Amino acid sequence: MVKLNRIYTRTGDDGTTGLGTGGRVAKDDPRVEAYGSVDEANAALGVAIAMAGVCEPGGKGERIVGVLLSVQHDLFDLGADLCVPRTSAETEGSRLRVLPGQVERLERLIDEFNENLAPLTSFVLPGGSRLSSGLHLARTVVRRAERLVVGLRRAEPDATSEVSVRYLNRLSDLLFVLSRVANDNGATDTLWVPGANRVT
Repeated sequence: MVKLNRIYTRTGDDGTTGLGTGGRVAKDDPRVEAYGSVDEANAALGVAIAMAGVCEPGGKGERIVGVLLSVQHDLFDLGADLCVPRTSAETEGSRLRVLPGQVERLERLIDEFNENLAPLTSFVLPGGSRLSSGLHLARTVVRRAERLVVGLRRAEPDATSEVSVRYLNRLSDLLFVLSRVANDNGATDTLWVPGANRVT
C-alpha cells in the first residue's frame, strides 16, 4: 500500500532521486528519464480524458475513456517496474512487473477498435476532434518514452524488461487507432498530402 504523508522531503535538492530499491541516482539517469517519460505519458492520457468531456453513456467516447483509465493503471505499473532494476536474485512475483498479458490486452483492444476503420492511403495529420488531438499528443509522448526505455534496455539489458518496450510499442499503436475512432472512425481524419506546399 502506498502512503504519502509529505510532499516535499528536500532529499532531491542535491540533484539525486531515490529508486524503488532505496538507492539514489542522478535525476538525469537514463532509468529516471525512462520512467519519468512514462509518467509524462500518463499525464498526457489524463489530458486526453479531460478533452473527451462529457461522453454519451454507452457511446464510443465513454468506451475510449474507460480504456484510457485502465491504461493509466498499467503505466503506473510500468513506472514501478522501471524504478526497480531487475536482479538475477529476484524471484517471480516478488516485484510489481508489467506482464505479457497486459501487452496482449492492448493487442485485443487494437483489433477491436481497428475492425471498423477504413484502410489508410496516407499518413494522418495529428488533429481533428478535441479527443483525437489529445490522443495524438499522448501517442507521441508514449513513443518518446519507448525510445528512452529502448536506450535503457541497451545500457542495462539484464536489469530492464523487454516487456516494457513491447507494452509501450503496442500502446502507441492503440492510441493511434483510438485517435481515428475519435474522428468519426476516421471519416474526419485529415490525410497528409506529400509536397502539398512545395513551390517549384
